[in-house]
Amino acid sequence: MAKAYERIAEDFRHPIRAGELRPGDKLPTEAWLAAHYKKGLPTVRQALAQLEAEGLVEKKHGRGTFVRVPRKLVSRSNERHQWEKDRAREPEGKRLETGSTEHDTGLTVDDLVFHAKYEEIPANEDLSTAFGVPEGTTMLRRSYRTRYSSEPAPFTLVTSYLVRDMVAKNPDLLDETNEPWPGGTQNQLYTVGIELDRIEERVTARPPSAEEAEELELPPGTAVFVLRKFSYGTEDRLVEMSDVILPGDRTEMTFVTPLDRW
Repeated sequence: MAKAYERIAEDFRHPIRAGELRPGDKLPTEAWLAAHYKKGLPTVRQALAQLEAEGLVEKKHGRGTFVRVPRKLVSRSNERHQWEKDRAREPEGKRLETGSTEHDTGLTVDDLVFHAKYEEIPANEDLSTAFGVPEGTTMLRRSYRTRYSSEPAPFTLVTSYLVRDMVAKNPDLLDETNEPWPGGTQNQLYTVGIELDRIEERVTARPPSAEEAEELELPPGTAVFVLRKFSYGTEDRLVEMSDVILPGDRTEMTFVTPLDRW
């Protein structure tokens, strides 16, 4: 037999999923629910916490509990990398028309709010091993946050690493005010004579850190995907590495593998 809090949760779960309760609709107060179901406040709060953990509702401090408004889905495919390479040598006007985030979300440039931060840091052991450079080598760490203008949280948390001396011959690549760069990283590398040969991605999942959950505004219990991307040049040297944190509640990842014919 279902527990009392589970029965209360189910009374809201079904109409939310059926669309009878719409995103943004307010649920009755905890006091009303306690009286209606003849249960104590702890039972009611447990039911609401269950719905919140499932991503169906969200609590707003001082205002109550509301049906959660779904965030914009990001659909990421490994085919995006060839799409990015194909446009890396396009004229600037063409590259300005769209970027990888627009490609993954179906939004337009005008729908997005973009922020970039550049820092020069010494290579730690992890970066030293990945790039094959001595520890302490100056790296360019680039942090990116892009969000839908009608939503408060970014789609992803991106941290990208480059060897500073590798890109320094184009000083524009060291200046964060040039972001968003038309054509993205592949065009940036093209300006210093680097063509990408292949990209390797490794994906794991884990609970978010407190900082990640806050910045991405994740519902309780939501996991994140952790994607580490390795970009190799035609000389088989790692030229860029990115760590991407993707929220599990609004990310779809598609992997396409062309197969040779017999």
